[in-house]
Amino acid sequence: MGELVAEVGCKSLTERQVVSVIYRILGTYCSQMYGLSSNGERAGRQNQNRHRIAMTTSTLLVFQNPLLPKPTRPAHSSIAGVQKGAASACIVCARSQDDDYHATIKALNSKGRFPRKSLGQHYMLNSEINDQLAAAAAVQEGDIVLEIGPGTGSLTNVLLNAGATVLAIEKDQHMVGLVRERFASIDQLKVLQEDFVKCHIRSHMLSLFERRKSSSGFAKVVANIPFNISTDVIKQLLPMGDIFSEVVLLLQEETALRLVEPSLRTSEYRPINIFVNFYSEPEYKFKVPRTNFFPQPKVDAAVVTFKLKQATDYPAVTSTKSFFSMVSSAFNGKRKMLRKSLQHLCTSLEIEKALGDVGLPATSRPEELTLDDFVKLHNLIVQV
Repeated sequence: MGELVAEVGCKSLTERQVVSVIYRILGTYCSQMYGLSSNGERAGRQNQNRHRIAMTTSTLLVFQNPLLPKPTRPAHSSIAGVQKGAASACIVCARSQDDDYHATIKALNSKGRFPRKSLGQHYMLNSEINDQLAAAAAVQEGDIVLEIGPGTGSLTNVLLNAGATVLAIEKDQHMVGLVRERFASIDQLKVLQEDFVKCHIRSHMLSLFERRKSSSGFAKVVANIPFNISTDVIKQLLPMGDIFSEVVLLLQEETALRLVEPSLRTSEYRPINIFVNFYSEPEYKFKVPRTNFFPQPKVDAAVVTFKLKQATDYPAVTSTKSFFSMVSSAFNGKRKMLRKSLQHLCTSLEIEKALGDVGLPATSRPEELTLDDFVKLHNLIVQV
């Protein structure tokens, strides 16, 4: 047993090798624990330990190996008498109600699934973070909530327990099957296998409103989304203030800070900042360390809330399409002055005059303009 434990602690092992060692440890451990003799005959303790063997085969083994995630809270051993040497290598857990850590790993193991890098899959292991996500959106009885990428359903479970009706959009067909199976008896959940950035979310939500006879007319978004589609998700959701009242997302921390706290006159200030503030009121809520995910990403995360504006509260521009086209053009070309980057709209002299009317220097660059400045400039130089 000691040799196998030492082998697991080796950082050079591949995931496949670790799995192989895990099974060898489990076999050795069961033999030692339950008195299986060398010739395969069971010892006299067979009857009293039969229920323990059944329990062991259904439990989750968590090994202290850098390739595997570690729980954010102490796990409880359900079997007494585990040898100290083996206990240092693994924790045997059998809980009537698993926390998100054990439930997530067990769900993936039950389907033989590994998180897919191509889909940006990083599963949340901390139930407290899921609770805080739901609390940030003030999810309550009767709410309609959109969840993007439910994974194994840990956040879905929190939303349903809060009394919400949940529409979950999941691209991975295996996770779709897992979530449907987990909540098969729940009427307040609908799971669709679609790529969120390509789906017609408005029609899905209107259909759900009609079926649930919602009187409020507004839903909420609460999601732990793949980092690699965060910008696409934000661009799709924020203009939907007629459908959603609030969007709560778990994002890469660097992205969260860039969206909420951009600094004028820096390279971090981009067209997405104008977009976010045009359609919403963003707020950085709290940081989520990378150790809360499986597999562990290379960066920390953070939760951001976007309180969506109604159309009547949008900045007064003659055309949103031409406005964002102008903003995009303004940021094209590194360190370009607006009188050059916007020449396709009007002459440099006209742009300089418009900048003066707004109260800005003729040499202004896009990273120096606030949302309000862009709105005023647009309405002066763009002819719709």
